[in-house]
This record gives sequence, structure tokens and C-alpha cells, in this order.
Amino acid sequence: MYKIGILAYGSLINNPGKEIEPLIIDRISCRTPFKVEYARTSKSRNGAPTLILTESFGNEVSAIILVLKNTTDLNYAKSILWRRERHKIGDKKEYVEPKNPTINQVVVKTINNFKNVETVIYTSIGKNIDGTINPEILAELAIDSILKDAGKKGEDGIRYLLSAKNNGIITEFSKKYEQLILEKTETKTLEDAIKKLDAKRNED
Repeated sequence: MYKIGILAYGSLINNPGKEIEPLIIDRISCRTPFKVEYARTSKSRNGAPTLILTESFGNEVSAIILVLKNTTDLNYAKSILWRRERHKIGDKKEYVEPKNPTINQVVVKTINNFKNVETVIYTSIGKNIDGTINPEILAELAIDSILKDAGKKGEDGIRYLLSAKNNGIITEFSKKYEQLILEKTETKTLEDAIKKLDAKRNED
């Protein structure tokens, strides 16, 4: 049995960051033991929708356990995951579990004995999209994000959705969310939508 793994179900799959990447010794395909949905906007992505753990809506989705070297200390693993999720890679601050977390605090949670891994850790953060979330709202947020700096950096909502789709992550809203982006941009694929909106942003 492996000792420690990180459950990845979003951008962490393809971009674990320079602190986590060197420690990965295996990747295990699985499904999340909880529901996931596009239920949070990311400030660093100019308001693009991102995937978070949810309770009353969403789907259990395809995920990857990033198995870490057996010599990795659990507290260190929690800290580097916490720093990565806060875009603070390398700042050396250690994770301390908050007693009463707000919707904007990243909490590191654990699952024991999951998929041949003794301890699997993952992050949880609150929903910050006001009101009832639906694919229409998500599509508008994604399109808006690609027309801003996030689009220039390749960190917009449409690219995020495409990456998740390529990793087999299908939530309750995924298909309708994608369909509405294509309708609003008058394109046939997400790749076409990205190309069209990148060109529009550059013109502006």
C-alpha cells in the first residue's frame, strides 16, 4: 500500500506545481468519493468557473491520485497542496487547519485507505457564486474571462473546461455549459471558441 496521495480532479491533474511534481511516483485513476461541480469563480482566472467539492448538486467525476514518495511527511504534503491551491508555491508557510473556515479558506481534508493509498488528501473551498448556479451563468463567466488577462495567460474558463473535458471530467452541468459557450460564440468546438475569442480580445 502507498503511504500518501493527493486527489486531483481539476487543474491539479496537469499542473501540480514545482513543489508537488518532484514527489510524484505514480498516478492512479479513480472517481471522486464526493460530488464536484463548477461552483466557484477564480480571482486569478478573472472570474472563470472552477471545480470544487459540492454536496447538493454536481457529479462524482473522474480523478487522479497523485501518489507521493513514501518518505513524504503528511504535514509537508498538506502544506505544499495548500500552498499550491492558494497560488503561494514556495512561500514556506505550513498548513494549519482552520477551526471555523470561511468560504474563501482552503481546507485540506483526508480519506483513509482509498484505492491502495493509506492517506489521500484533497482540498475543499466554498462556493462563491451568488444564487443558484446554472450552465448559463457558467458560460457567461467563462466567456468574460477569456476576453481578459486570463485569456492572454491561457488560464481562462474555456480552456479550464476543455482541460477538464480532456481528462474525462463530466459534471452535472458540463455538457450544457459547453453547449451554451458554443451557441454564444457561434462555434462548433471549444477549440474554435478559444481561437475566435482570443482573436476578439487581441482586436480590442
